[in-house]
Amino acid sequence: MKKTWVEKLADKATLPKVLQLEAGFPCYKAVHKMGAEIGEPIILVNAGEIIPIMASVPLGKIITIREICLGLAKQHAVKGCCSLTSGIFIMTIANAVEEARAANIDDALAVIPYWRTLKAEGFLNEKFPGGQDGHKQKLEAEGFRINGRGKKYQVADWDKHLLIL
Repeated sequence: MKKTWVEKLADKATLPKVLQLEAGFPCYKAVHKMGAEIGEPIILVNAGEIIPIMASVPLGKIITIREICLGLAKQHAVKGCCSLTSGIFIMTIANAVEEARAANIDDALAVIPYWRTLKAEGFLNEKFPGGQDGHKQKLEAEGFRINGRGKKYQVADWDKHLLIL
């Protein structure tokens, strides 16, 4: 039987986990851009560590996966955070929020403003409920201007609205 989005949020017993960065690591380039070098420690986090960050983004602000990863790396005293696993958890959280709202369950989860969490450089997330268009509508409803960038959307002046952890 397929798990629900809410069930997928259950923290994994094996995470968080500190690993040594290797060149073949799936998110090597992103973690390297955060300042981690081969052999240095990085963190794979749980959804439970990302939820409070996403929940804390106030009206008028946005956060990107990069800021989330940098904040978590700092919290764990390591050089970087795997943006690949973090991105999967961010997408899962967004879908779980909408699932919780639709089913009228888990009020704490249902109030998370997941749409204020963006991909790197202010791009909208096509894997959020409703795809990029749904993401765009929620941000525009809060007064954000959205620019088209080919087949993608980006928050205008995203860096001026950025919440730094």
